[in-house]
Order: sequence, then structure tokens, then C-alpha cells
Amino acid sequence: MGNGSSKEGKESRRSRLKQKLQRFRTHRLHLRTRGSRNAACVVNHRAVTVDDFSGIALLTLIGADMKFKDKWLACVSFGEQTFRTEISESTEKPIWNSEKKLLLEKNGPSLARVSVFETNRLSRNKIVGYCELDIFDFVVQEPESACKSFDLLDPASSNVVGSIFLSCAIEDPVETEKRFAKRILSVVDYNEDGQLSFSEFSDLIRAFGNLVAANKKEELFKAADLNGDGVVSIDELAALLALQQEKEPIINNCPVCGEALQLTDKLNAMIHMTLCFDEGTGNQVMTGGFLTDRQASYGWMFKLSEWTHLSSYDVGLNTGSNASHIVVIDRKSKRLVEELIDSKIVLSMRAIYQSKIGLRLMDQGAKEILQKLSEKQGKKMNTVESAQKIPSFLEFFKDQINMAEVKYPLQHFKTFNEFFIRELKPGARPIANMNRDDVAVCAADCRLMAFQSVEDSTRFWIKGRKFSIRGLLGKHVNPNAFLDGSLVIFRLAPQDYHRFHVPVSGVIENFLDVSGSLYTVNPIAVNSKYCNVFTENKRTVAIISTAEFGKVAFVAIGATMVGSINFVRKEGDHVKKGDELGYFSFGGSTVICVFEKNSIRIDEDLLANSGRSLETLVSVGMQLGVSTRTLSGST
Repeated sequence: MGNGSSKEGKESRRSRLKQKLQRFRTHRLHLRTRGSRNAACVVNHRAVTVDDFSGIALLTLIGADMKFKDKWLACVSFGEQTFRTEISESTEKPIWNSEKKLLLEKNGPSLARVSVFETNRLSRNKIVGYCELDIFDFVVQEPESACKSFDLLDPASSNVVGSIFLSCAIEDPVETEKRFAKRILSVVDYNEDGQLSFSEFSDLIRAFGNLVAANKKEELFKAADLNGDGVVSIDELAALLALQQEKEPIINNCPVCGEALQLTDKLNAMIHMTLCFDEGTGNQVMTGGFLTDRQASYGWMFKLSEWTHLSSYDVGLNTGSNASHIVVIDRKSKRLVEELIDSKIVLSMRAIYQSKIGLRLMDQGAKEILQKLSEKQGKKMNTVESAQKIPSFLEFFKDQINMAEVKYPLQHFKTFNEFFIRELKPGARPIANMNRDDVAVCAADCRLMAFQSVEDSTRFWIKGRKFSIRGLLGKHVNPNAFLDGSLVIFRLAPQDYHRFHVPVSGVIENFLDVSGSLYTVNPIAVNSKYCNVFTENKRTVAIISTAEFGKVAFVAIGATMVGSINFVRKEGDHVKKGDELGYFSFGGSTVICVFEKNSIRIDEDLLANSGRSLETLVSVGMQLGVSTRTLSGST
């Protein structure tokens, strides 16, 4: 019995506790299960109902069945984090048995993407296949369905290239805390008889680093010692501690690594401590700390680049202006994704837009060069020969272009530009709240930045000199209604659907062309303090008059390789939100919508991301915001 009458003193017991906790932190056993995959799938899970919207999900990447032999690793992206397994041996049937605990909460992310990479050479961490699964949909199934096989799709062709085997379980927060408390109490069960004395329990409370709990340890122990024999079972104490942690947290520091815990975030604190114990007890846990699966696939190389300051992969503005792979957040999946850009183009853009020398080049004729280059490229993309570039374009952007949504098959397009301005099938872009004109929607498939005021936009995103609403709209538009209004920037990348749509219902008053340059609209240029992309580029301003939002300025901005802005509506047309308004020819470009001051309440998630200088990946028709005139009851 753990009666605490050991000949060793308290200091000796504390020393043993410290050593045991240290072993939990540093002793990492990398287990490789070589049994049958079916055996690995026998997991005890409990079914949950649709009323369960929060808790901790345990996702296990068990293994895969691929079509050729290689070394493999898998990554799971969930929310703003990505985790990776270890690299398997060279095989067609890799087994990882890697676990990751994920926080599920109401209105939080639930869609996970699992990617499998071949790693046969250091320079070739190539994605072979991926699948997406809704974690919540997965865990509400019956327990016998908890282990499933998912098809892995080729990012370029959507062909099935293999299968991956996953299991997932969810438990409520109290159950998680009970399990954790039982595990940590076992650390001080020195003679491992399943019972604890008051002395053993006291040692553990001291390790928690909570003075209040230390003063209440006798009270807590007596509450669990129902028969008064001086010892209690681990199960009894675990249940008591779990309930106490719910009422008043008593663990200030992780007893494994010593890190201070966020007591206001109980679930994440529990996840932290559970993972610390997992690492020490031999459970193979995925490595985290990556933003996207591409970064995770290269692992140490990305960490090395951060340590040596060769590149920045932080979220937000630094990523957009400094890195060759812009990181944005997908609104639908709430997952970070990368926007691929040719590295040579990145270097040239930095040289031009992020330096005083580049600014001098602009003043000495680079504007004219960009104009001529765009015109020449535009003509080239309208030739029959240009259609040969379509397959390589699709290969480069792989899963970022969904051909199943496109109205016509690939052979329909006779030139590259015909493909670039492709139409989508009816219904491919549902319009949010179609019958409510007081709800504005996104105007393009794009990376969006939204600001409740122009001042916010210049503080968080637009760094160009002398940016103003007057400069943006041009001298022929009266800017008074839009001064300090709300600003939404829709940036289209080359891989995007390049037709833009009406964000609000109303009447098009007029179109006004503003001549200008054709700078790139990439964040590298937008974040440059040496030029002002939005007020210097060629653009067309459309003023839309609405009953719900007042006047809305819709500004279509040309960019490098975009020689023409084409509208399919005319002045005086009545338009419904979601209607097609026009399209851009080859290249990336931008639409900016300016709303009158205090006329729209932009959705909170869009404002929050923009406040972090993080672009949000959105689709045409997604909700943008609601009229404040409707909210206030005024007309």
C-alpha cells in the first residue's frame, strides 16, 4: 500500500518524482508497429451526437497503401497548424501510427487535409496524393466505422493514387481531464500499487506550482478518501482532480516541461500537458510548428531557413512582402495555404518594388517597359500556339484549379486567354442570402483584405506613399461620400477564376476609366513604401447606387500582364448581387470596393484576419458583410 511510511525522507521522494517527470519529458521512443493494418484499426471509440460541438479529437494516421515503393511521410493540416509524421522505410505500404490531438470547438475549424509526400531524395519532397475529411463528420459515426480508408487524389489530375488509413475519436473535456489526472497521478505512485498516500499526493500538488492548491491539498485528499483509511485509489483522485480543475484550475505549470499554462484556455492547456506526456511515454506524436504541408514536408530545411534568416514564413505581412510563397487563410476550411510564385519572379519584384534603386528604375522608364511587356504578352496569349501552355499551367497550380467546376472541357479552349477567362458551371458559386439585398457578397475568387476604415487599411496593409480615396477613384469621381469609408481589396492570382461579380444589388450609375501604369498587385508591391500600386495603376471605376448601402465604388485595377479590363454590363443596368460584371485578361489583378462610411458591417473573421495582415482566400458569393442601415432599422 502507498501509506507513505517509506524510510526515505520527503526530499528523496521529491527527487524521485523529479527524475520520473524528467524521464517523461526527454525519453522519446519511436515505435514502429509492423503488425497488420487491420489489427491497427481495432480502436475503442465512443460515438458522439450532433450536439457535441467541442472537445478533443484524436486523429491517428495509421498507414497507407501506395502504388509504388518509396520513403513516405504524411502531413495533416488543421486550422492554422500543420503536423507531420516521421519518414517511413522504403515500402509500398508505409505505417506511421502517428497521433495528433486536435481541438474541436463550435465555429472553429473541422476540415482537415492529409497529404502524402514521397521523399526519395533530399531535393524531391513531392506531394503524391491528398484527401480531405471533416473531423466532426468522422467522429459522429458509429464506433465500428472509426477506422476508415480514404482515397488519395493526385493534386494535378484528381486520379486515385493510393489509400490512407485513418482513425479518429473524440472525448468531452471532463473525460480528457480525468484520463490526464489518472496518468499524472501514476507518476507519484512510487510502489505502483494503484493507491496513493497523502505524502505522495502532496508531492504532486507541489509540482503543479499552485499555492492555492497547496493550501487545499488536505481538503482535496480527504474528499477522495471516503473510507478514511489514509489511502485513495488513482481512479478516485483522478475524478476529484478533474472536477476541481473544471471549477478552479489548480495546475499553473505543466508538470512535465514546466511551461506556464494559459488557465483561461483549459482545453489547450490539457492538450499541451497530454502531448508532453505522450512524447515521454513512447506514443509517436506528429511534429508540429509548420504553417502548411509544403513547409512540413521539408521539415528541418524550413527551420534552418528561419534560424539563419534566409527567409520568413511568418503569417501575415512579412510573409506577403518577403517570402516566395505567400501564406493565406482559406475561409472555408480555416486552414493556411500557400500561393505559389516562381522564385525568379519574386526576386525581380523585390528588386523593383522593395528598394530605392527599383524606384529610380520606375522613374527612368520601367513603367513603359511594363506597359509594352503586358501588351506583347496579351497578344501572345491570344494565339493558337498559346494553348500549348495550358497543361503546364494546370500542373504548376495542381489542386488550386478545379476543372470539374469549369463550364467547358479543356479541349474547348483554342488559346490560353480563352482558358484564362473561363466560365464556371451554373451553381458552382452559390450566392449567400440571395434574397437579402442588405447582405453584400464577395466579388471574386481571390485573396481578400477587408478594413472597416481606410485608416485601418494603411495601418495594416497598404504601405504605398500618398494613398488616398481621392487618388484611388480619380479626379472625375466626387470622393466625399467615400472618405474614411470601408475598404475591401479582392486580389486575384493567375490561377483564379478571373471573372468578377457584383457584390451588391443596385443600379450602375457610370463607368470612368483612369489611365496609369501596370505594376504587379502582388503584396510585395502593395507593401512597398516606394510606390503606390492602387492609385497609379490603370483602372476603371464603376459607381453602383444601392438602397441598402448607399453608393458603392467598384474599382477594377489592371496589373502586369493584364492589358485589358472587360465589362459585360453598361451604365443604367439594374444588377443583382452575384451577377457577372466583367473579367480580366491574362495575369493577376485586383478589385477594390469602397463603401460609404458606416454603411456596412464587414464580417468579423475577415476583419480579424486583415488586422493580422493575413489575406483570406474566398470565393464569389461568400458573405462579405451586412448593411448597418438595416441593422439600425433606418432606411
